[in-house]
Amino acid sequence: MNKSFWLLAALLFITNASCGDGGNEGECDLAEPDCAEGLVCEAVQGGNPHCFAPLVVRGVVLDAVDEAPIRGALVQAVDASGIASGSSDETGEDGRFALTVPAIRDAEGTPLEGSYMLRAQAAGYQPFPTAIRPALPLAAPSAQEIDGEWVIETAITTVLLLPLPGDTSDLGSISGRVLAARPGGILIVAQGQGSGHIGFSDAGGDYTIFNVPAGSYGVHGYAGEVQLDPADVSLAAGEDKTGVDLAEASRPVSTVAGNVQIVNAPGGSKTSVVLAVESTFVEDAALGQVPPGLRAGEVNGEFIIEGVPDGRYVVLAAFENDGLVRDPDQTIGGTRIVHIEVPDPQTANTVTLPEGFKVTEALAVIRPGADGPEAVSTQTPVFEWADDSSEDGYEIHVFDAFGEEIWSDEIGDVSGTETVEHRYGGPTLEEGMYYQFHAISFRERTGERTAISATEDLLGVFTYQNNP
Repeated sequence: MNKSFWLLAALLFITNASCGDGGNEGECDLAEPDCAEGLVCEAVQGGNPHCFAPLVVRGVVLDAVDEAPIRGALVQAVDASGIASGSSDETGEDGRFALTVPAIRDAEGTPLEGSYMLRAQAAGYQPFPTAIRPALPLAAPSAQEIDGEWVIETAITTVLLLPLPGDTSDLGSISGRVLAARPGGILIVAQGQGSGHIGFSDAGGDYTIFNVPAGSYGVHGYAGEVQLDPADVSLAAGEDKTGVDLAEASRPVSTVAGNVQIVNAPGGSKTSVVLAVESTFVEDAALGQVPPGLRAGEVNGEFIIEGVPDGRYVVLAAFENDGLVRDPDQTIGGTRIVHIEVPDPQTANTVTLPEGFKVTEALAVIRPGADGPEAVSTQTPVFEWADDSSEDGYEIHVFDAFGEEIWSDEIGDVSGTETVEHRYGGPTLEEGMYYQFHAISFRERTGERTAISATEDLLGVFTYQNNP
């Protein structure tokens, strides 16, 4: 993501501000707003910025299992690129939150343009969203004028958080501030004990990482075109460590370059490549946290990801939903998951992948989760996907929302049908938990098994709801 994009995003999504009594109610300056109390300075389509009633996203954060309100959850809005947008909030006893977000208005103040997605995190819960639990967009034009403000409150603004398994009473937290020119929307990762523990900075740069076990950590920040110095911290059991600030560094950011070869994919001609932070990557499920800005889209050959901060990453091709998957045949080159270090000690600030990625057509998911997470009401759901006519059989794997494989099975040769169906036969599904199934087709020759295709990385997601 280039610098001009960030500058444009900063101008468009600059945090709303208002001042006390005595401010004006007409034109204003986005950089130094002087609006009357209860008004915010907003961009106007085809005109100068003006003071208007705020646009507020209202909602509630609930436990995904029992739908009880969650107190103390941190909620923020981000734009489509993951840049923090507007204010953040902490939920009260009733689990409710209210976020003021910016929008481009018409001359009368009606919101015309603006798109937002919600993030939420809390002690004892998995952060939202995750790779298999995406946040859906909210659009500024959907706002309704209520009691002197514009309000967005829909089913999407009810956020369900999954409780972490086991005893979480000894888990602590790390909080601080990003001290940088662009402090909002940074992926913050505490690396040191097990997989990385994550949080995100709000528009002002404040962050909190919940659910951190006792131990020693390096706290790192990741976003395109942002280079931060990490901070070391030691955390006691149950401790809430504060003041762990991340300062902007003078070191240059780097570039990651490579190429993608799309083969045997009549349904897809372009894909994307993303960088996931290595310490957050779950190898079996092939899922990890992708910082904002570390993505190349519309790829059908060579690609470049610029503005990459220092760190260790996993490079994932065809990770997003585009009808394509990384070729799972690991007997040929260009099919393995690639781990890199940035910057490369040998090549300074350019990291060139040693071989290209091979990408092939995915096995289309039919149910559940063909278009996004889908509720099922049975303990034995049937998984269905498009048949691979050249296969000798299939493997099927089911993971929970934490990336743990809970069940797997194999199916012999399937012929004469357009789709394959297979019924779940694993452990009891948990109410409110999210799961994902992966199907992999294979050939067998002289006792050797070769994978040839698979369902997409982010589809096939379902949640068990006894009364959906």
